[in-house]
Amino acid sequence: MGLLEGIREPADLRALNWEELKTLAQEIRQEIITVVSSNGGHLAPNLGVVELTLALHRVFDSPRDKLIWDVGHQTYIHKMVTGRLSEFKSLRLYNGLSGFPKRSESPHDCFETGHASTSISAAVGFAKARDFSGENYSVAAIIGDGAMTGGMAYEALNHAGHSGTDLLVILNDNKMFISPNVGALSSYLNRLRTDPRYEKRKADVKGLLKSIPRIGFKITKAATRAKSKIKYLLVPGMWFEELGFTYLGPYDGHDSKLLEQVLEQAKQKKGPILLHVVTRKGKGYLPAERDPDLFHGVGPFEETTGKIIRKPAPPTYTQIFGQTICDIAAADPKIVAITAAMPTGTGLGQFARQFPERFFDVGIAEEHAVTFAAALAISGLKPVVAIYSTFLQRAYDQILQDVCLTGANVVLAVDRAGVVGNDGPTHHGLFDISFLRSIPNLVLMAPKDENELRQMLYTAFRLERPVAVRYPRSVGQGVTVQENGREIPLGKAELLRDGHDLTIIAAGPVVNTCLLAAQELKQRGIETAVINLRYIYPLDSELILRYAGLSKRLITVEDNILAGGMGGAVLELLADEGLNDVAVERLGYPDFVEQGSISQLHEMYGLSVQGIVGAFVKLEARETKFKLKRSTRIRIGI
Repeated sequence: MGLLEGIREPADLRALNWEELKTLAQEIRQEIITVVSSNGGHLAPNLGVVELTLALHRVFDSPRDKLIWDVGHQTYIHKMVTGRLSEFKSLRLYNGLSGFPKRSESPHDCFETGHASTSISAAVGFAKARDFSGENYSVAAIIGDGAMTGGMAYEALNHAGHSGTDLLVILNDNKMFISPNVGALSSYLNRLRTDPRYEKRKADVKGLLKSIPRIGFKITKAATRAKSKIKYLLVPGMWFEELGFTYLGPYDGHDSKLLEQVLEQAKQKKGPILLHVVTRKGKGYLPAERDPDLFHGVGPFEETTGKIIRKPAPPTYTQIFGQTICDIAAADPKIVAITAAMPTGTGLGQFARQFPERFFDVGIAEEHAVTFAAALAISGLKPVVAIYSTFLQRAYDQILQDVCLTGANVVLAVDRAGVVGNDGPTHHGLFDISFLRSIPNLVLMAPKDENELRQMLYTAFRLERPVAVRYPRSVGQGVTVQENGREIPLGKAELLRDGHDLTIIAAGPVVNTCLLAAQELKQRGIETAVINLRYIYPLDSELILRYAGLSKRLITVEDNILAGGMGGAVLELLADEGLNDVAVERLGYPDFVEQGSISQLHEMYGLSVQGIVGAFVKLEARETKFKLKRSTRIRIGI
């Protein structure tokens, strides 16, 4: 039996010697590689924080002490050593272990994270709550250098430094490189500054200097100024010091002994501390070390070779987006593209290579990306901003104020719309229809297939107004993609199938499921009209009202939360027109959605053929119940 199987709780780690700890780190890396190669997940980030995680749990007493992981995708080791090893093989599977911190899983997950740059804000909150209640525990936020590009991190640093409360921020730097001489000098200076004897010696020297008659105070002041200037030249963390933090580092994030020593010292110091550690993403697995971007978040792969397992399939919607934007930009020099630290994930990698001077990666700064795009548009350029649906939520105010209020011709490419699968509730794109359709002046589209996505992007740049196009994280339908652009008339839906017994209205790839459901219903003698909405705003009111009046039964299907969604828009239209005799059944998500494959989640929430057929059965049952009630009232003379 290996050492890992013997770790039931963090306290078990403290009984290990250094050699055993090294062996444990190897076992953990192997377990991560084995499980992620099967289930998919965030491989490189977790391989890079093995020693850091073990050191944290040996020095701090979780769950009493609070460990807050920014983004949270690097918590696999944390989960293993906090009693969840037996569940680790279910990582990211339906009803399995979450790939992110989850409070319902364990008291060791003190805060749920999934979006970047939130950990320091949470740490300040925990620290202030501790101070307010007179408790005594440590608070540590672990944040990556990528997440430190997010503005929220700096808002929290500013507050923490100003408040002066005791907390630790660990900057896990796996990208930046600092020259060895600066690093060595910084380590030496910080060893002095973290030694508790240093503060006493410093106070003693100051007292001695000040005691010298007439010149003592001047000498002390001059020495302080000189020290400050030297530190500005030599210590890389002086910017953090100016914010009110004591800066320590940089330190080797894979040196267990050193990490524990500096964590122990940092734990004893008062006030806000920033500890800078340097780690290597993918450490211990050569394919991930060579290509950490590819193995950051990865699907199943061959464990021995690192070869990604790809089954023959049509291109993804993201790939079609990336190629289409390149094609449009080749013909229009005013097209520029913006991403928030996701050039590969959003499909803009090819654009960045083909048009480097027209490509902007602004870091994890969605709010800035959108306002930046608005100014570009007002200045005559044609920006497309590619952001995942779940992250676009962060830029709501900028979309409303800076894009839509001004009418700027910004195209929002809303990737990962709808359920995204195994990353779970922090990453599902279930809210974009609801928060976008409420904003005036914004056109909102959703394509039923990859060819329609290409035509919608072509259309978006010709509308000369704010436009959002939402599309899922999945492969396309396998249809032929027309190279020539075709403009889709504004606000015009598409009748894909005629029928008078039932009308199904949908937008996005679920339209294709609706067509299959219509065929199933035909076997039951139900003639079903299927409308591909295409434009969620503005709605094709004329077509919807005509078929609602004809069939008197409507089913709306959307890969979005029901509150404020597309089905709600249809209900509002019917109410405004006084069509109170139309029975409507809405299919979508009533609440937050857990992890699972996209097909599993669609099945669970009725966005499947059987779910749609079942919705029709409910409509029929409701109609029968109404007729019985009405008949009873007539018989008794009510």
